Formats: sequence, structure tokens, C-alpha cells
Amino acid sequence: MAPALRSGDQVLVWSGPRRGPRPGDVVVVALPDRPLSVKRVRRREADGTVWVEGDNPFGSTDSRDLGAVDASAVRAHVLLRLWPHPGRLPPRGL
Repeated sequence: MAPALRSGDQVLVWSGPRRGPRPGDVVVVALPDRPLSVKRVRRREADGTVWVEGDNPFGSTDSRDLGAVDASAVRAHVLLRLWPHPGRLPPRGL
């Protein structure tokens, strides 16, 4: 997710009841055969899947490689960065 998030950044996430993921949301998602990952939702498909991408297109395994993932694979929404630079995550062009 560089440049928005870097390895070692600590984030606050919401994993309770939530609305469905929307384009622009930064989410924690379970990708097939991978550990939990932080990705940005690019679009939501009519069939209940979401297209997720990392902000670094050359260093990210995401929907560009795996295709759209089921919306139920979204485990949490990232609310903000806690450390080292507290604050909201910068938006990324959709």
C-alpha cells in the first residue's frame, strides 16, 4: 500500500458491523492462499465481488493478478494510521 502505508505502520481498523466496501475504502482483505492484506477497493461489482488493488501497482498482489474477490473476504475497514505519522490515509485517485 506504499505510499499510503509502509511496512511497520500501525493502523486502527474496524471489524464490527459495517456497511459494504465502497470504492476508495482501505480494507483488510483475505486474499486466496495469502495472509491478510491491506488493499484499496477500486470498484464493487454487481455480482457481490470487489476489485481491490494496492497503491503500488508494481509491488502488490491484488485483483490485477487474482481477479475480483468476494465481498465477504473483506475482514475490516482501516480507519486511520496510528504510528509513525498519525492521521487519516491519503485518498487515492479512483
